Amino acid sequence: MNGIIIVNKSKGYTSHDIVAKVKKITGEKVGHTGTLDLLATGVLPLLIGKGTLCSKYLMNHDKTYKVVLKLGIKKSTGDEEGDTIQEETVNERLLENEEVRNVLESFLGKQEQIPPIYSAIKVNGKKLYEYARKGQEVEIKPRRITIYDIKLLKINKASSEIQFEVSCSKGTYIRSLCEDIAKKMGTVGYMKELQRTKVGIFTVEQSVLFEDLTKETIEKHMITIEKLFKSLEVINLSERKLQLFFNGVKLSFDLEDGIYKIYSNQKFIGIGIVKDKLLKRDIVLN
Repeated sequence: MNGIIIVNKSKGYTSHDIVAKVKKITGEKVGHTGTLDLLATGVLPLLIGKGTLCSKYLMNHDKTYKVVLKLGIKKSTGDEEGDTIQEETVNERLLENEEVRNVLESFLGKQEQIPPIYSAIKVNGKKLYEYARKGQEVEIKPRRITIYDIKLLKINKASSEIQFEVSCSKGTYIRSLCEDIAKKMGTVGYMKELQRTKVGIFTVEQSVLFEDLTKETIEKHMITIEKLFKSLEVINLSERKLQLFFNGVKLSFDLEDGIYKIYSNQKFIGIGIVKDKLLKRDIVLN
């Protein structure tokens, strides 16, 4: 099996759990394009077999999430897993539609965000959560992120919760975003629920539930490498040039620099890269 399967991750499973299950079912090498937290759900693209070679083309994808922000409570981890470290009453005036929309929309655009201390970002060779667990202080540098779109979905005044949808760049921490939104509203808050609904071109509608993963469902929902790169232009190789291509020889083609799908005798061979009028092999299925 070579390609990509979109898994709808369930709450309570790690991304590693899902990779391990698919590896056991397929007997192939399996990777992913970015983890989801234990309590998060939604889109988790898994790369299978030679699909793992596509990771460099998929790592920087933008993402879309549906989020439930709980106001009035601050958690040590920024999500449900953490200990409650602060509580306060939320004024109902803060939960008026126009007020909430204005705050959400103020986060649109490019900005700097400080990642949560409970994250896997490395500082001086150690992951931030390792410092946090030992109660050690460490300087966390802000990261450049972009919020492309953010919209209010629902307000629950009784429980002081806001549901919103956000589309953002790679590297955006939704836990930090939730805390920043709460702060701008004049209170505290944490990320109560998180569902990733889209990663690049991959959507939750394409996904298979973790519990439904079998060899049959994986084969049925597999996105082949050919399909993944369906929008690319095609280069057709003769038998002679195909052998040279397989052997790693660079071939002359009067084409613009870029990535191309390679075919021979109407059979999909893989992906090649043209640079300075020379074609070289990149991903080959044989």
